[in-house]
Order: sequence, then structure tokens, then C-alpha cells
Amino acid sequence: MFSDYNIKISDSLMHKWQNIIDIMAEILNVPAGLIMRINNEDIEVFLASATEGNPYSPGDKEYLPGSGLYCETVINTVNMLLVPNALKSETWKNNPDIKLNMISYLGFPISFPDNTVFGTICVLDNKENAYSDLYIDLIRKFRDTINTDLELIYVNRELGHENQKLVDYAEEVKTLRGMIPICARCKKVKGKDDRDWKNMLSYIKKHSEAHFSHFLCNDCIHELYGGQDWFEQVKNQFPSD
Repeated sequence: MFSDYNIKISDSLMHKWQNIIDIMAEILNVPAGLIMRINNEDIEVFLASATEGNPYSPGDKEYLPGSGLYCETVINTVNMLLVPNALKSETWKNNPDIKLNMISYLGFPISFPDNTVFGTICVLDNKENAYSDLYIDLIRKFRDTINTDLELIYVNRELGHENQKLVDYAEEVKTLRGMIPICARCKKVKGKDDRDWKNMLSYIKKHSEAHFSHFLCNDCIHELYGGQDWFEQVKNQFPSD
């Protein structure tokens, strides 16, 4: 489930996401709006709202498995989490964010189209906050916007891989269409240098989509079996499956 995508978020996209969490924190009147990102087995603050009293900074990170963080539950369940007051909850009263006086939390998972989790988008407050349905829907819509951005990144990434395959295939076709050095005696094909000689069938299979089915030409049938009729009689004695 953890993201292993080595992707770069463009400056323009980071600016867009920064505006989202700044607006989000301002509308909800909370000190912290965050976009969290999974980085191997850590979770780090990718972007933090520029709001007064925000105790989080980009680059802050924690080891994720077993951390007890609000965001860990969001990532593991791939669902929204709402904690109005952690101090009143046996489950959350000892979570690490309490040390920063962040006692309420609302967060959603952020994912790629293949359901690999990128991280979370969340807000935290230093006072009890149940968050209205309107606010929950607002954060969900912000999350959907970021998911759409990640979908475009994902699609462009996959297209890049497919384009590279096409380039590689074109180079292979170009190689086959060019002058291929071949040994006049053993019929091996020369590769990249004088020490790189390969069996012709292996070379063609590697550099094209061709497959081989072995048979005998008419000249070889005549030389080995004395003619086509006798070859057919012998072949019929050993029917294929």
C-alpha cells in the first residue's frame, strides 16, 4: 500500500497545493493544515499551512509503522478519520500529536489511481472540534482535487514508460533493417563489438517480435529423405499432439 513512486511534484503544483491547505486552515479557523507524504517507511510533512501557531514544518517526519499518529490510521484504513477530542478518547489520548497540543484531527487519504497511498490531507486543532458536515465535505473536495493531480502525474509517468518502449522497439527495428555482420561459415551474428557474436536465432528473437517454428525446406527434404512423398509417410507415423 505504501507509495514507492519516485515522482517529482512540480513547483507550480506545490504552489497550488500550498494555496489549498492555506485556504483550508483559514476557513476552518485551525492552526494546522497539512499534506503528509509517505517516504519509504516514514511519513513526512510535505506541505504545512502558513497559519499562526502551526507547530509543523515541511520535512518533519516520523517512522510510520506503529507510530500511533492520526495519519497512520487514515493510511492503514484508507478512510477518513475524525477525532473531535483525543483527550477524551482512550484510543487517542496518548498519540504523539498530543505533545504538540493538537487534540482534534480530521484527515483523508491521498492516493494514486492504482490505490497506492501517497499520504494524507488533514487539519488539526488545539481545541475540541467536531467539524461540521460542511467542513468535512470541503476537505473531501480538496482531497479529490489533489487525487486528480496525482492521477495526471501517474498517467504521464505511464505514458513515459510506454514511449520509451516504443523508442527501444524502433531502435531494434532499425538494427534489423541495417547491415548485420554475419559469419560466412557458422552464421553467427556480430553484436556490439568483435567479441560479441550470437546465434542468429537468438539475435533475431532478442531484437524483434519474431518467433520460430522449425521445418525443412524442399531442398533439405529431398537431400535427407529422397523426396516430399517419403517425408510425409515418415512424418505421419509420428502424429503431433
